[in-house]
Amino acid sequence: MIFPLSIVSLLGLVCLGFLASPYPYLAPGAVLGLVGVAVLYRRPTWGLLGIVAIVPFEGLFKDNAFSGSKFLGASLALILMLQLAIRQLPAERLRSNIWHLLVGFMLLYLLSLLNTDNMGISLGHLRELSVGLILFVITLLVARELNLDMFARLVAVSVAVTCAMAMFSTKYQDAGRASGLLKDPNNFALLIAFAVPMALLLVVRSPNLLHRLFWGGCTLMLLGGMTKTDSRSGLVVLFLSLSIGAWHYRAQLPRIRPRHLGFAMLGLAIVIPLAIYAMPAGYVERIQSLSILSSGAKSQDPSLGRRASYIVVGSGMIAENPLLGTGPGTFPLHYAITGYAKAFSIKGETEDLYRRAHNTYLEIFSELGIPAGLLFVGMLALGLYNLMRARRAWLLRGDGAQANVMTHLGMSFLSLTLFLMFLSAPNHKYLWIMLALTCVLRMKAEEAPHKEVRA
Repeated sequence: MIFPLSIVSLLGLVCLGFLASPYPYLAPGAVLGLVGVAVLYRRPTWGLLGIVAIVPFEGLFKDNAFSGSKFLGASLALILMLQLAIRQLPAERLRSNIWHLLVGFMLLYLLSLLNTDNMGISLGHLRELSVGLILFVITLLVARELNLDMFARLVAVSVAVTCAMAMFSTKYQDAGRASGLLKDPNNFALLIAFAVPMALLLVVRSPNLLHRLFWGGCTLMLLGGMTKTDSRSGLVVLFLSLSIGAWHYRAQLPRIRPRHLGFAMLGLAIVIPLAIYAMPAGYVERIQSLSILSSGAKSQDPSLGRRASYIVVGSGMIAENPLLGTGPGTFPLHYAITGYAKAFSIKGETEDLYRRAHNTYLEIFSELGIPAGLLFVGMLALGLYNLMRARRAWLLRGDGAQANVMTHLGMSFLSLTLFLMFLSAPNHKYLWIMLALTCVLRMKAEEAPHKEVRA
């Protein structure tokens, strides 16, 4: 307890210093910091849950150099380092089958950094990515004690709250598209697509009707928020992930009684007309543009044309620098000098010319090279495989409830991996937390004892 006591003493001195300074009103902050550090030291999983809950609200702190989210993350990282140093946490917790792919990816990343077209931009990209890497390590260390039900609750509630806020403030947001407390509607749609399987899991696992109604209401709020984003990619990703979930529950279809089916049809008869009525007209037109594109007709949607230009520019970058790319974060530099940038400029301003690829995979392959891109894809594929193995292990052990949890977590993780095709977010917090969580969940499932079968 030497280290915790020293921290307490230090914060106590800081508090006394504030009281004696011209800024005595800052002293309560030191007290709150002391309490927070003590709680995090005893319950580090609460820190990870706090980070998860704050993600949908990060737009409130985007302009602050020092925010509650950053303080929480930094404090948790330092506490876990201390616990590792004094061996309160075993180093074995850092074991993961993703390390070999991640280490290879980072080595190629650093080589690309040394060969970058713009060192300043690349260093900024590395600084952003480092947040995800730190969360990966934090999750590995604390995930064994993580309450998955609480994890799902915090994700579902926090995103649902921002959906409720967005639905009543759409007209005040850019182009009438809901973005929650974030800048990009597609980023907001990613959060919703990630949260919906979590909310459905809570509906399935609810112990009584009241709880089912609450989580069902959260699910409807999330779906309503998705319609307000006008995100076509969000709708596609959500449909694919829910289809996989439905396949998981196919074995339970024979258990459905006629009265259950009747209630379901009544619910659909009420919900579908309301959804169509509430859905913005612009969203319907954007969805129709997908069918036009698939039929081979030339799309008049500038958004689809702009995304096609990203692919053309990214493909050219890959062809010119296939091994190490052009450097982390440099895609906007190469896009800005093309004719596409001016042709698809929305506001006509110089800053609008520097656009990201809106496709994480394309961005990584073009900026870091083909080998690094393959390693990144390999990490995500291994994460999905880990959840599949965890689900299979729980089924072999006769624990269907835990298998259901793995299915829904897999749906959420799949939503992330699919959404990366429509959004530039290699440093997304949910992504790196889930990537580490998949390793721990697989190990826990495979190490769990088989249930005894009673005669």
